[in-house]
Amino acid sequence: MSTPLPPPIPDLLAPDLFHPARLDGPRGYLAAMRLSVGHLARTLAAVTGPATGRSPDLAAKAVAEIDLDRPLGDPQAALEELSRVWLDDAVWFHEPSYAAHLNCPVVIPALMAEVLVSAVNASLDTFDQSVGGTYVERHLIDWTAARIGFGPGADGIFTSGGTQSNLQGLLLARDRAVAGGADPSRLRILTSRDGHFSVQKAARLLGLGDAAVVTVATDGHRRMDVGALSRGLARCTDAGLVPAAVVATAGTTDFGAIDPLREVAALAETYGCWLHVDAAYGGGLLVSARRRHLLAGIERADSVTVDYHKTWFQPVSASALLVRDGRELRHVTWHADYLNPRGVDHPNQVDKSLQTTRRFDALKLWVTLRVMGPDTIGEYVDTVVDLAAEVCRHLDASPDLEVAAAPQLSTIVFRYRPDGLDEDAADRLVPLIRSALYERGTAMVAATKVDGRRWLKLTLLNPIATFTDILAITRQVVAVGEELIAATSIEAAV
Repeated sequence: MSTPLPPPIPDLLAPDLFHPARLDGPRGYLAAMRLSVGHLARTLAAVTGPATGRSPDLAAKAVAEIDLDRPLGDPQAALEELSRVWLDDAVWFHEPSYAAHLNCPVVIPALMAEVLVSAVNASLDTFDQSVGGTYVERHLIDWTAARIGFGPGADGIFTSGGTQSNLQGLLLARDRAVAGGADPSRLRILTSRDGHFSVQKAARLLGLGDAAVVTVATDGHRRMDVGALSRGLARCTDAGLVPAAVVATAGTTDFGAIDPLREVAALAETYGCWLHVDAAYGGGLLVSARRRHLLAGIERADSVTVDYHKTWFQPVSASALLVRDGRELRHVTWHADYLNPRGVDHPNQVDKSLQTTRRFDALKLWVTLRVMGPDTIGEYVDTVVDLAAEVCRHLDASPDLEVAAAPQLSTIVFRYRPDGLDEDAADRLVPLIRSALYERGTAMVAATKVDGRRWLKLTLLNPIATFTDILAITRQVVAVGEELIAATSIEAAV
């Protein structure tokens, strides 16, 4: 019995290629899709580590040599070229030896949806460009808001990521304060010193200036210190300033710390200021059966950021801003006769978005929930948090490794520091160890600073990574550190 031949690759230069039904029929459309997916599958099968360690100079040179004015005219050749300039040296977040940034491997149902998102190319700004997509997104917003604990008046919008979600949350805070008669130049935003940099960036973009952000000290668990927040709010009002917003963090980037949300909410209410909770990282706890209580108090926030492309294992981009009172979204509404005129009898999502054209990113979460359900996602979250705790216990017992603080979610800040190595020498080793691991292509870790000192960081967001996988990374850190010390003095190596 002969094996059937694969369908021919359609002519992707045909003038009618935009319509799949005209592209040699469904057979040709499938052939085009399979060509790309097959190429990716073969690439994935050959992956042996998180990256190849290619240098910036070599990566830039390979791309710069491409003449974009001379097309290849062949989809297979284009894919092979793409491998040379990108895929061969891509960073693979699904690899257990990737433990650097807050990048997650993605679940297969979300990838199924991603094909539909791009192929249909719906835009979620107005109903007449999305139809059912409008209601899919709204239903997911309502579902997430209910998970937070918001009431029926809640609303929200999908965004490009946590930075945009935080920006919009603070825009609403600013405009509510200004609508109440506050002088914009006197507005202040209070946030933990370990809060995300996007808070400072938002203040600048909103015209409030760098001085508008007041950083608050953290406690021994790297959470916002409630006493320091109380004093900061009092100092602002005593100086005639207006505390417009408090930003609490549910999962700081370095330590996964969750600020004491109940206590912070009480202070925000006392001073009449907007409470925004940045749960970009910790938002996955909303579907955790064992750790949902860590977000107790989040329901008292005025706005919440949730990044589905972190602890919900969705492809970038997938984030949302949720607000307890949907009426507050009026501050971003603008009507245009050619797009969303006043008085229409159907919902337009652009009415509450900073973006106009917007991908149907909500579909990825929708298909994931319909195939896998939220409990499975919650189990994945608990798995990586459990793994971080287990790894931390091992590092604490290691004579050559030092841990900055116990993990609260799935990040571990640590460094190689054997007996006799002083703080300055340990500082100089950190970037050398990190670079060596990347260049060898065997593991990837992140780096940060804590109280002015350099540390390495493991960010564990891969539910299939095991204790043995992560232990192998830490052993490499020790081995590279030993090599560097043996090969040359730390002073000479920098």
